[in-house]
Amino acid sequence: MATSIVSAKGWVVIPKEMRDRYGLTKGSRVQFVEYGGVISIVPIPEDPIEALYGMFAGEPSMTEALLREHAEEIEKEEAELDHYLRAG
Repeated sequence: MATSIVSAKGWVVIPKEMRDRYGLTKGSRVQFVEYGGVISIVPIPEDPIEALYGMFAGEPSMTEALLREHAEEIEKEEAELDHYLRAG
């Protein structure tokens, strides 16, 4: 685990290994995120849209999943209706 010291100006040096791993170079933008008493430094991609391209490739379509769920609900309702019609 890497550590760093906060300077009088509030500067912190990101260790070289981490800069290399995350592609941080002079002029790179980062975002500070705070949650639950923890501060995280998150790299901001130069082109956020390009960085997200293909993120969900191979994932099932939400539309397909919703249509499948809807069809299953209809089948269940029809089976229940058929059961009641036969019973009574």
